[in-house]
Amino acid sequence: MLFARRLKPTLSQKLRTALWPRRSFARSLRYFAKRVLRLRASPHAIAAGFAAGAFAAFTPLIGFHFLLAFAIAYCVAGNMASAALGTMLGNPLTLPLIWGATYEVGDYLLNANAIDGNPPEGLAHALEHRDFAAIWKPVLEPMLVGSIPLGLGVAALAYAGIFLAARSFQARRVRQVAARQGPSAPLPAGGAS
Repeated sequence: MLFARRLKPTLSQKLRTALWPRRSFARSLRYFAKRVLRLRASPHAIAAGFAAGAFAAFTPLIGFHFLLAFAIAYCVAGNMASAALGTMLGNPLTLPLIWGATYEVGDYLLNANAIDGNPPEGLAHALEHRDFAAIWKPVLEPMLVGSIPLGLGVAALAYAGIFLAARSFQARRVRQVAARQGPSAPLPAGGAS
């Protein structure tokens, strides 16, 4: 192979690299941002797609984030690749925080007078046996209700930030291409032949 390593990494080195990037998280985030901004679509499509993915990442519907993001992106004329990248906000590092926040907001919205913070009787058994009906009311319903305002807020912030960044990035790219090509002869009035 042309770019193969001389010394293959050991299993422990592969595991370390999978858990913690070799260069840094900042470099990984810059790469991720450039992946989003380099998509070939309008700034609205990129931002709307990413916002759809970000909203979907806040729902407790694990396994359906991509499908939900694609459906929302389709409805708002968003880019599907950007929607897939937006769902990456829900990752193993952020999901515990997202789930805790959505549960608390949903619990507050559904039971504003509830003071008792103890889990309901039999919740551990219901979770262990995947009894959907038993975990709907105490867990999933508050998470689903709480995911709507939090997801909409994050989606709105993501849309605004990514729209401005994509517009700026694309304008800078057009200027750079024009500068590289230099002054060119204008096309005739009838267009190019």
